[in-house]
Amino acid sequence: MFAEKRFRAISVLTIALILLLPAGLAGQKKAKKKDKNEPLPEGTAVLWREPTDIASRDLFLGPGGEEMKPDLSKVTFIKEEHTGHSIKYRVQDGQGRVWVLKMSNEAQSETVASRLVWAAGYYTDITYYVPEVNIEGKGMVKNVRFEARPKDVKRFDDEWDWDNNPFTGTPELQGLKVMMVLLNNWDLKTANNRVVLVHDDASGTNELRYIISDLGATLGKTGNFITHNRNKPQDYVKTKLIKRIEGDQIVFDFHATHDQMLRNVTVTQAKWLGTLLSQLSDQQLSDAFRAANYSPEEIQMLTQSLRARIDELANLPG
Repeated sequence: MFAEKRFRAISVLTIALILLLPAGLAGQKKAKKKDKNEPLPEGTAVLWREPTDIASRDLFLGPGGEEMKPDLSKVTFIKEEHTGHSIKYRVQDGQGRVWVLKMSNEAQSETVASRLVWAAGYYTDITYYVPEVNIEGKGMVKNVRFEARPKDVKRFDDEWDWDNNPFTGTPELQGLKVMMVLLNNWDLKTANNRVVLVHDDASGTNELRYIISDLGATLGKTGNFITHNRNKPQDYVKTKLIKRIEGDQIVFDFHATHDQMLRNVTVTQAKWLGTLLSQLSDQQLSDAFRAANYSPEEIQMLTQSLRARIDELANLPG
């Protein structure tokens, strides 16, 4: 009897320890992550800068232009990046510049999305699409998005929240929300929102640029984790943008896990973005899709659909 009671006591104690163990480990893991984050330095927070040259911006080459294109003569593997949905490699190109490569069906959609976000005046990563490239140490890979890691840009682990940031309530932030709907970006979690530091040697000042660091979950259809997809032009063009207008509030035909941040977008704010983007020509829009190596049929279909969405915003009442 004593042995049986002792056995039961030991069993209860063991189960209790097992139940407590995950919580303890989770706490240690969270503390470790917290220690890893560097505090943001002093600097001017920026999200958007008026694109006074929007009608002439080169959406084929994007924000990096010709001078930042990756040198594919020699691409060397550095390490794997274990983040996000896609396989990623950190590499060095023929000029010694560092890039993060994404190899998946997001490569095309992210290349386009980054160009359109930049065209509207928002800060974003510099990206290029490469159909295939030989990586020393890995071999030939296809369907690749190159994302620059310039030496003069420092990235931070800090995530910024859609409804709690230095730009809350501004037309520019609200316009960025509408931009995500325009592109059908259903991956709106704050883990994709990052801050990067750019130092100006001439003035000695710092800019803290608030960016969306992952735009791959675009150009498909929105929905839940079963129904949504990415980079599906045939699905994207079938989706609708606006469901209805309720007073001054706009209700989008958009479904995502974190879409609650769209509840306070007004008709005026959505129209502001549409009016801005309406300055882009059809050629510029098609150049963005051409940069991601879509077929001629897909380029025409996507350009027409995007133009119709922009017009829908620009023609809102008010």
